[in-house]
Amino acid sequence: MSASSSGPNIVFVMSDDHAAHAISAYGSKINSTPHLDRLAQDGVRMDATYCTNSICSPSRASILTGTYSHVNGVASIFTEIDYRVPTFAEVLKEAGYQTALFGKWHLGERPESAPRHFDAWRVFPGQGEYVDPLMLGPDGASSVPGYATDIVTDQSIDWIRQRDPDRPFLLLVHHKAPHRPWVPDEKHKHLYPVGSIPEPSTLFDDHSTRSQAVRGVRMSVADDLGADELGEELPDELRGPENREARMRWKYQRYLRDYLQCVQSIDDNVGRLLDVLDEEGVSDNTVVVYTSDQGFFLGDHGWFDKRLMFDESLQMPMMIRWPSVIPAGSTCDAMVTNVDFAATFLDMAGAPALPTSQGRSFLPVLRGEEVPDWPEAVYYRYWEHDDPIHHAPAHYGVRTKEFKLIHYYGAGLGVPGSSERLFESEWELYDLRKDPQELVNVADDPAYADTRAALTAQLAELQAHYEDLPYEGPSTPAPTWSWADEKSLRQVAEYTKRLSQEA
Repeated sequence: MSASSSGPNIVFVMSDDHAAHAISAYGSKINSTPHLDRLAQDGVRMDATYCTNSICSPSRASILTGTYSHVNGVASIFTEIDYRVPTFAEVLKEAGYQTALFGKWHLGERPESAPRHFDAWRVFPGQGEYVDPLMLGPDGASSVPGYATDIVTDQSIDWIRQRDPDRPFLLLVHHKAPHRPWVPDEKHKHLYPVGSIPEPSTLFDDHSTRSQAVRGVRMSVADDLGADELGEELPDELRGPENREARMRWKYQRYLRDYLQCVQSIDDNVGRLLDVLDEEGVSDNTVVVYTSDQGFFLGDHGWFDKRLMFDESLQMPMMIRWPSVIPAGSTCDAMVTNVDFAATFLDMAGAPALPTSQGRSFLPVLRGEEVPDWPEAVYYRYWEHDDPIHHAPAHYGVRTKEFKLIHYYGAGLGVPGSSERLFESEWELYDLRKDPQELVNVADDPAYADTRAALTAQLAELQAHYEDLPYEGPSTPAPTWSWADEKSLRQVAEYTKRLSQEA
């Protein structure tokens, strides 16, 4: 099959752990991102885009395949893609698109799980390094001098300039930044100095109404961010429980300084990429998408990292520019997930849909069309129970425009990276109308009994729709998916051993 001559080019830029509230187009109070803002000014800002499993590898697999983790088999960062489920890149290549991928992959480097269906690719092994990173490609591995965000953009720009101008192209520009440990480019180290960064209003959330499982996570800025990540030893006078507030503030400023400096390099390089599209004369017929593989806690609720279903972690930034189709300066509050990306990209290209897709194209809502049956709820499931670093509990839930219901079922089910510890079943319910910051759990409030019952039924309906089995107690059988194999489990054991030695 050949691609339509009118099919648009697609440039899909994805960062890692970039929270929407660290983009000025989303109203950031802590930084400025003028080049990313160009995408919102020239296209659409998506205000209700959510991940379905807030952790790196699973989100990337869901984006590529248009399926949930229980279908594509990538449920944790210890699992690899195995291509039983087709990807949108495969369909576009078969449709005649030129295809390329540069940057972070994080879905495995073995031949069985390395990138496929790309004419050109070069990726970091694992998380990759910020400075002089090792990169893998079809011709082997080599170190590339420079700063990772610049390198990925350089490779992408070189490929654009060398492409066949008579055929449409798909380009995946996947940055490592701003994943920790945060190593900013030297030229940005003067930005966002310590003491200048506003604190979130929930920095000192006491978690008093939350479940025990959530209160036990190891994601505290004050207590769990170490010198290896902050690049600076904590002063002795800030140690001890009596100094926790001062310690929180001290660490927050250094954490956000480094994080935002890494974000600034992304912003600069998105600007470079947009300029090259202009120079090549292809901007009008090129879809440019910017997103992150999930959100991130930026001191919100006193936390860093992601995983949990609170909005700072759940929401993905997403801005899309397509001048010939999407009205400039528009916003969209339709609820979409990363499982919908593949269907949307294929719809944009006029290519066949993935036969295994669980997602739905949101191109009609981007055009401003009324879609009466558009979903008004999203389903989420985090599988990596009691992981060796953060000890986040396994959970699933439903988010609507007005409420969020979360069930912490507390079992690993044999997922690589999960422990065998069982946690007590717990629930949280948040009224997003009255409590948009998700501070007060009302799951056991009698006034919300009917709401909880309705959301519980809706959650069951979503699980049935996506064919995901709910947890039914310790007798629930462990999954038999291919990722729960001996190699994956051995990797988890080795990783956990190394963590304990480092500790």
